[in-house]
Order: sequence, then structure tokens, then C-alpha cells
Amino acid sequence: MWKTGEVWRLSQQDELVGEIVIEGGEFPWLSGRFVATPAFADWKPLFDREIALLEEEDWDRWEPIVDEISCKLILAAPAGPVAEFLLHIDGGQAWFRWSDEPFE
Repeated sequence: MWKTGEVWRLSQQDELVGEIVIEGGEFPWLSGRFVATPAFADWKPLFDREIALLEEEDWDRWEPIVDEISCKLILAAPAGPVAEFLLHIDGGQAWFRWSDEPFE
């Protein structure tokens, strides 16, 4: 379960990339305000591209970007890292789904 105001962290290894302050959700998605750190600058173009391809419904080019994000970044709930996630960041907003088990 989740609570409004809890903070999820996005990291690359030990470097914090940003935090998501949960504002709401409807199973299986959570959403919130994204607070970037300076390390996000390296990732912003990839997230911008992911959103553009999502809007274009260009799944063949979208999927490798999603795979790169989920393989190189760690999403952690307040209780600790999750096994798998699908994360979208658009400006100061983020929405995501996650699982304690890898997605099929």
C-alpha cells in the first residue's frame, strides 16, 4: 500500500537521481511530484524521448528505452528497492507502476 506524501527514490547505483513525492494513485499506478537532483540532467533526454515515443505509440522504439531505464536505474519505495518498474517522468510529474516480482 502507499500513502500520500511518501517519498520514493530513483538512483543510479549510489547516486540519487530524483525523488517522487506521492500525490495519488489508482492501482496499479502511482503518481506524484518529481524532484530532480543534478544527476537527472544525464537522464532527462532519455525520459523526454520515452514520453515522445509513448505519445506516438511507437512501441518498437519505446521498449528499448524503457528497458534501459529499468536496467540502469533503481526505484526504491520507502521500504526499499522494487524488483521491477515502469516509470514515466514528464517535467515535474512522474507516474509509475512497480512490482516486488519481475514483470512477465
